[in-house]
Amino acid sequence: MRIRRGGVDDIPPALAMLDSSVTWLAERGRTGQWGTEPWSARPSAVRRVTEMVTEGETWVAEPDGPGSPAGTLVLGSGPHYYVDPVEEPERYVRLLVTDRAYAGRGVGAALLDHAVAETRRAGVGLLRVDCYAGDDGRLVAYYRSQGFSPVRPFTVREWPGMLLARRL
Repeated sequence: MRIRRGGVDDIPPALAMLDSSVTWLAERGRTGQWGTEPWSARPSAVRRVTEMVTEGETWVAEPDGPGSPAGTLVLGSGPHYYVDPVEEPERYVRLLVTDRAYAGRGVGAALLDHAVAETRRAGVGLLRVDCYAGDDGRLVAYYRSQGFSPVRPFTVREWPGMLLARRL
């Protein structure tokens, strides 16, 4: 799988991946994570993705070669505003989204492996991520399967989240 450095040109594909995830979740009655409205239709969500991509290290997975983005990961040097920073250097997965058309092909796992490699390359020993912890807990279970351990639950407004960490 090819993983390349991303940038502002990758914002529209990332938004499309987020939109497809919203549709997929809503079709299954799982609207607690992101609701039912596409990310691309919400100016605040578009701004949020744009900020993450322009302020962080963006990586794009292309399993079928150049021009076939199947996943986007953004690494930052610290957490989102709703998570307390730590007293040591860290890398933080600020965004991980995959195209539903590539479900089950290991795109997310490949991007997380890349995040681990980039974190190590930077000489940093801590990689953290937060995710939606509602519904059936499948997203938390996914990150656990990728080597992350739960640190603590949190709530933003009514949105239940889980902070996870991986020591490298």
